[in-house]
Amino acid sequence: MANRPVVKSFWDKATGSWQYVFHDPVTMKGAIVDPVWNYDANAGATTTECVDAILAHVAAEGIEIVHILDTHPHADHFSAAPILAERLGAPTGIGEHVVKVQTLWQEIYNLPDLPTDGRQWDRLFADGEVFHVGEIAVRVMFSPGHTLASITYVAGDAAFVHDTLMMPDAGTSRADFPGGSSADLYRSLQAILALPDETRVFVGHDYAPKGREAMCQSTVAEQKATNIHMKDGVSEADYRAVRDARDATLPLPKLMLAALQINIRGGRKPAPEKNGRSYLKIPIDHFSPRT
Repeated sequence: MANRPVVKSFWDKATGSWQYVFHDPVTMKGAIVDPVWNYDANAGATTTECVDAILAHVAAEGIEIVHILDTHPHADHFSAAPILAERLGAPTGIGEHVVKVQTLWQEIYNLPDLPTDGRQWDRLFADGEVFHVGEIAVRVMFSPGHTLASITYVAGDAAFVHDTLMMPDAGTSRADFPGGSSADLYRSLQAILALPDETRVFVGHDYAPKGREAMCQSTVAEQKATNIHMKDGVSEADYRAVRDARDATLPLPKLMLAALQINIRGGRKPAPEKNGRSYLKIPIDHFSPRT
């Protein structure tokens, strides 16, 4: 049990996102991974259903949250990290390469006053860095490809891989966002699949192909044996051909231009204007239409 955290998953159907609370059963200290701040794009309104569900679980189980973690700046939902940090008094963290994502999107949005040094988070984790949640060691793996800043948290026998691997019948995540790279993603996937076979793999998204129920957990052994993009020791060239061809057919996420403005700020709204309201900007004609 020393290296086996208890993991609770939370599903946000609207964005296809999985969120997690894991804790050390010995000390009851825990961490939250990739929490969602609900957003109704039609109304421009934020709500806290996902936050409320996480807080209820933490309270019911008696978990002391010591870290609130994001794997990368998300393009499909707002991060609820700062809301949970305020409620629970725990520090926020993300990979140190988030500063590259901030710099990239600062130019896209024309936000010259946005700090791009990562100060919006309490901790910026380096590749190979280890921290603890109770008695469970958590190792940070730099896992770029989906974004410039993506990381994997390996907490004991559990790997929170977010937008790298999907469930085996869905393959892997896209690599066509600004700063993305199918070559980098392939190498990141190889590093994840080099973890022990029994490692539990917790994904960040599932879109339930062929009408099955949404799922979030597999193992490294299952991924190596059956992942439709990675099985049979696929070469980098073959993987990239499949990944790039698939990405060319995908529309951009419907919340991307809203979500990145929030998430490069660590999950916060832009500063209110004189009327007390915050506003999001849309860069007209920066991206080409996709059909």
